[in-house]
Order: sequence, then C-alpha cells, then structure tokens
Amino acid sequence: MPVEPLSQKEIEERLAELPGWSLDGDRITRSYRLGSHFAATAMVVHIAQVQEELDHHSDLTLGYHTVALSVHTHSAGGVVTGKDLELARRVEDLAPGHGAH
Repeated sequence: MPVEPLSQKEIEERLAELPGWSLDGDRITRSYRLGSHFAATAMVVHIAQVQEELDHHSDLTLGYHTVALSVHTHSAGGVVTGKDLELARRVEDLAPGHGAH
C-alpha cells in the first residue's frame, strides 16, 4: 500500500506537537545537543533500533556532542509522510529529557 504525502498544513499541525522539529524543503529535521560524545553515540544506536522497528530510516549525523536527523519518505517520491512524523515522535520519546531513556 503506497504511503501518501501530507499537505503543508498537515505537516505544520503535526510538527507543532514535536518541539525542535522543522520542515526544511522536502524533509523534516531536528538536531540534539547532548552532554558528551558517548551520549550522542548512544542516542544514535537507539535511533537506529527505532528505525529498524519502523523499517523507515533517516539521514543520521553524529557530531562531537550532537545528533542530527533529516527524513523524508523515498518510496513516496521524497516527500514528508506520516511515516516521517511517526519516526520523529519515536525519536522524541527516547531523547534525553523526554522521559524515556
């Protein structure tokens, strides 16, 4: 079953529930600053696990104390879909300071 692109309005409404996430062209993006390189690396591993569970993967960048994500749905023509926003929500749930890990 194909995944349908979201409208600009739908994307903006759903991003309002995901502080720090924003629309950047045809993708949603977010950066996190963590307390150490080790913490950032651990977060990347947790994100990778979530991505495998969802079978949906972002461009993921590990910096010195930072983790950055950029995601859109390749199978829908490189646009933002509900799959992208679900991944963003799951990442928010595991981010430090958000009550999960």
